[in-house]
Amino acid sequence: MMIKARFFLLNFFLIFFFSLISCNNISEESTGNIINRDAEIALQKLFELDPDTISIYKNSAGTIIIPRITKAGFVLGGSYGEGVLRINEAPIDYYSIASASYGLQVGAQRYSNIIFFMTQEALRSFRVKDGWELGVDAEVVFRDKGYSLGVSSNTITKPIYAIVFDQKGLLAGTSLEGAKFSRLVR
Repeated sequence: MMIKARFFLLNFFLIFFFSLISCNNISEESTGNIINRDAEIALQKLFELDPDTISIYKNSAGTIIIPRITKAGFVLGGSYGEGVLRINEAPIDYYSIASASYGLQVGAQRYSNIIFFMTQEALRSFRVKDGWELGVDAEVVFRDKGYSLGVSSNTITKPIYAIVFDQKGLLAGTSLEGAKFSRLVR
């Protein structure tokens, strides 16, 4: 009986793993042009949801836009997405975001994430450190339909400001904690 349970669990994790890596945003075919196009669509969607974010974008030292992050889990979980760093509205570098988690979790979700670096120092720290993680100097807002962000360039007090929005799917908890950013060559 114990062997059957282990076999079932192993098969489930293999199916889960292969379905996660087969998501289209994980493919190596994501060129810079595709990332830029998807980033612009995500940015415009955020501006439609909350027009106050336009002033935050214009006043930021740099912005990383990750148009699509896929997160899935069943006890073991992970997430992955690719995005672009823009400085003065121009694409500068491409980055991936990845995380792994363990615990009580089940489901899959896709969402967008935009991080505003409000100071040159915060932007510099991000660019020079490979494997950068969001820390205590960041403020994260989860934007659900029907709720206003209520932020503007006057209410920003942290050097880094992240907005998670356009969530689709069902997963208990969406978090950027423990997510690592790495530079991509595109």
